[in-house]
Amino acid sequence: MTPPSTGLVTSPITETTIEAKSSGCGGCSSSATGEMDEKLQQRIAKHPCYSEEAHHHYARLHVAVAPACNIQCNYCNRKYDCANESRPGVVSELLTPEEAAHKVLVIAGKIPQLTVLGIAGPGDPLANPERTFRTFELVAEKAPDIKLCLSTNGLMLPEYIDRIKQLNIDHVTITINMVDPEIGAKIYPWVHYKRKRYRGIEGVRILHEKQMEGLQALKEADILCKVNSVMIPGINDEHLVEVNKVIRSHGAFLHNIMPLISAPEHGTHFGLTGQRGPTPKELKAVQDSCAGNMKMMRHCRQCRADAVGLLGEDRSQEFTKDKFMAMAPEYDLAQRQEVHAGIEKFREELKAAKQAVEMLHITSPQNAPKILVAVATKGGGLVNQHFGHAKEFQVYEVDGKEVRFIGHRKIDHYCQGGYGETATLENIIAAIADCKAVFVAKIGDCPKEKLHAAGIQTVETYDMIDKAALEYYQQYVQETVS
Repeated sequence: MTPPSTGLVTSPITETTIEAKSSGCGGCSSSATGEMDEKLQQRIAKHPCYSEEAHHHYARLHVAVAPACNIQCNYCNRKYDCANESRPGVVSELLTPEEAAHKVLVIAGKIPQLTVLGIAGPGDPLANPERTFRTFELVAEKAPDIKLCLSTNGLMLPEYIDRIKQLNIDHVTITINMVDPEIGAKIYPWVHYKRKRYRGIEGVRILHEKQMEGLQALKEADILCKVNSVMIPGINDEHLVEVNKVIRSHGAFLHNIMPLISAPEHGTHFGLTGQRGPTPKELKAVQDSCAGNMKMMRHCRQCRADAVGLLGEDRSQEFTKDKFMAMAPEYDLAQRQEVHAGIEKFREELKAAKQAVEMLHITSPQNAPKILVAVATKGGGLVNQHFGHAKEFQVYEVDGKEVRFIGHRKIDHYCQGGYGETATLENIIAAIADCKAVFVAKIGDCPKEKLHAAGIQTVETYDMIDKAALEYYQQYVQETVS
């Protein structure tokens, strides 16, 4: 089973069947048929944000054409020329719609696994409707196989549903952090609506009303909707369960609960006032508490507004304006279709291999505990990366029968040529401290010893993640329970 030669990384988890019980913007309900499930699967199959599996195979591109915003969030600071920051609202340069369309055609040739064009800022796309829709028009005309996607705070969404539908924008993300304006007043200082600025709870009520109206309108228009919620400890963390229930009732397809990014150097209100973000354990607990109601997104990387490439990588600096404007567009539909066919063949092989692993009769004692393991992987469903080369670890929950992806932990490179490696290793150990083991293709003796001293076992292997994790779990249970 060899990955197609496109530089792709592939997923260790195949996409589960869309839950028929989860009513989504796509019209799925408790009486949904298998045919409807298949149609939904086709709509998300190549979207790296809407499909956990697809995000290891297919790439996305964000173009920064929307600088203005109509609300103020206490966790946001729209910054420019920040090449080393990776978070929403950050870009290195703004583009005109014509420049953005040229960039899309260039990158679609350079990265044929690109399937999605998103507009996510650095402000709000619907606070910049002319620039946003003109960009989509230009791309749709020249590259019809690329999915169009936008992210919005929802304030102006009800006014543009018809235009979104007309342009065949099939995926819309709304950031909804509250359904109680009293809580929202702690997140949003002001809202600018219909040429008037509303402060405090008055503005938040308007925002909430328009978000709910827009969410319902997307469902009626058969447009898939993902809801992003920023988890802010002490403010909306306990409230997110209620948010989850409400957005599901209004037709959301997918819920992405992501951690607050808060540091003084970001210049945000929360960063400057010391508001902390959640720990991985706190984030997982809230995600788990909402998982029974609807499908949860756990692979989000909280991308920049000019992100390029696969989720988990940022190639934006390869395609700055001075570089891509000097390149001739290389968009070739036939070539792209050939690459995608190779990807789909590999996905089928991966699916068959995973099913074979699930047939393994690995036993464990009754009521054996669930454990977390961290994996260094370049994709392909394999443990195939050196410990020192990892930029992140994928974290899985194992119970002896199932290996379930629950998230990722970003870390600094350990191998830095001898500079700062001790401090970096301490940070890595802290990032995966709740994991019983870390799976790597190779690791040096020094980090291995320090991981073991911290209670984290190291497993050196080159194998399928599911198989390696289940075999380790059986060994772990035998040693700790027997």
